[in-house]
Amino acid sequence: MSSSEVVIRGEGLGKRYTRGTIVDPGLRHALDRFVKSPLAALRRQKQETFWALKDVSLEVKEGEVLGLIGRNGAGKTTLLKILSRITKPTTGWAEIHGRVGSLLEVGTGFHPELTGRENAFLSGAILGMPKSEITRKFDEIVAFAELEKFIDTPVKHYSSGMYVRLAFAVAAHLEPEILLVDEVLAVGDINFQKKCLGKMGDVARAGRTVVLVTHQMNQIRRLCHRVAWIDAGSVRQDGPAHEVLAAYESAMFSGDRAKGLQRGAGTKAQFLRWGIAGPGVDRPNVLSSLGPVTANFVVEVGGPVTRGEHGLALYNAQRQLMWGTAERNLSLEPGVHVFSHSFPSIPLRPGAYQWQVSLWDGGEMLDTWDCVPEMTIATEVLQHYMDEWNGILNLATEFSRESDSGSQHTDDTVDL
Repeated sequence: MSSSEVVIRGEGLGKRYTRGTIVDPGLRHALDRFVKSPLAALRRQKQETFWALKDVSLEVKEGEVLGLIGRNGAGKTTLLKILSRITKPTTGWAEIHGRVGSLLEVGTGFHPELTGRENAFLSGAILGMPKSEITRKFDEIVAFAELEKFIDTPVKHYSSGMYVRLAFAVAAHLEPEILLVDEVLAVGDINFQKKCLGKMGDVARAGRTVVLVTHQMNQIRRLCHRVAWIDAGSVRQDGPAHEVLAAYESAMFSGDRAKGLQRGAGTKAQFLRWGIAGPGVDRPNVLSSLGPVTANFVVEVGGPVTRGEHGLALYNAQRQLMWGTAERNLSLEPGVHVFSHSFPSIPLRPGAYQWQVSLWDGGEMLDTWDCVPEMTIATEVLQHYMDEWNGILNLATEFSRESDSGSQHTDDTVDL
């Protein structure tokens, strides 16, 4: 297959479920209820249905790493189950070309009465792999899962962490052409999660197709080329990872409230637009460089300003103040002015941020604006691989170690 060939395609996918069950009360009781209240009896018999997924279409190309994000219950797992042929869609169709490995949830895929060894060989056989190839990779699978002492124990006796370690090791090492992974890496300790991320990176670099569901945004940033945001059973946004993640994080933390839309036109001054300037900037609202950056804010002044004060603040998606400054004693003539702020760098963690600009004359506020669109920071992630250990700053560090003999060893730049 060519690198641009579509290996996963879904058109108009929908899945309808019935909420709750209705117990048959028997004919006599049903007739009694119908005689007493025909309308109420009919209402009781009406089953409540809901759409977990509705009219979803997507394509994934060979070698692409797609992340699926969204709130709990948005439909991400339902979509993966349809692609894995575990669930049949109510509407639409899906096709997938290639050998598929699925790691959807704890308890799926292994026979509980079989041992870890037997399940590994069974999984390989289901994937169509010859026994010799499974045997060649078996020791590597066991070592990765750290289950040498329990590999001949039936998996029904495994803890959830042991189960996931073996399931991930089998799915990743038996080299399916397409790997579908749901939110299972949250089970297990930090060291194993780090190993899984490294292996997922190896799988992606090997050119295999991966569809990943996780609530760890840094996992998505590190691994995925593209992200689809699933919201209320539909695709809300699909595009480059940093753009979709920034929009998602902003919506989650701001409650989807519209920003800047209620700002009235100023009579004495009004901010018109903002943007990042500099060589190599192709999108004025996306910061992709860790180096120097200049942000320009354009304001139109209707009359002379004699005691001007210009304020600038930067907020994250949770509306926490990241930084602020003020320029005082400004004199401005009527007309359009550009306020430029140059920074050696803006070393904040990737995500969505919002500038707030203001202009005062003496004690009179002329205009204040929560700038739209928001600024998306899409720089390289230099932080811990686990979201819970990510801070505000995104800083590179030079790591060195010293042996007992006193000689010093310096490694390359590493993540915090």
